[in-house]
Amino acid sequence: MSNATISDVEIITYQKEHQPWFEKLNRDWIEKYFWMEPIDFEVLQHPEEYILKNGGTIFMGTYNKEIAGTAAVKFVEAGVYEFTKMAVDEKFQGKKIGKAIAEAAIEWCRKSQGKRIILYSNTKLETAIAMYRKLGFKEIPLDGPYKRSDIKMELNLR
Repeated sequence: MSNATISDVEIITYQKEHQPWFEKLNRDWIEKYFWMEPIDFEVLQHPEEYILKNGGTIFMGTYNKEIAGTAAVKFVEAGVYEFTKMAVDEKFQGKKIGKAIAEAAIEWCRKSQGKRIILYSNTKLETAIAMYRKLGFKEIPLDGPYKRSDIKMELNLR
């Protein structure tokens, strides 16, 4: 099996018909490592309400035209976005889909006058944390809405 080429991976903007994929991809990884929290059900079942309505966006990553991953960018306040709900289907991991989605999200935030991007994660997700660090995210003091989070990171876009 060969390594993925950039042409195999395409990042597309979320459409309403992607909601079942957005929910499934995120539920699969959350339930594998943690547990679903009430806010997870709300956001995953109603992304238009919780992410898109207030100026955020959602990216879907495809691999050979098959939906393989997703991530959302949520508006927090002027100049600040939260990178959230990132998941890549296990069968597509290792193909740089998460990185491609993250890079698209960072670029979108820059174009949207973002000054910084925050994210909440868990240190047991070592591959994800390593990717965030490579993208320039730095650890900052933890606060936030998720019980499963034990790390908060920030990317300064200035």
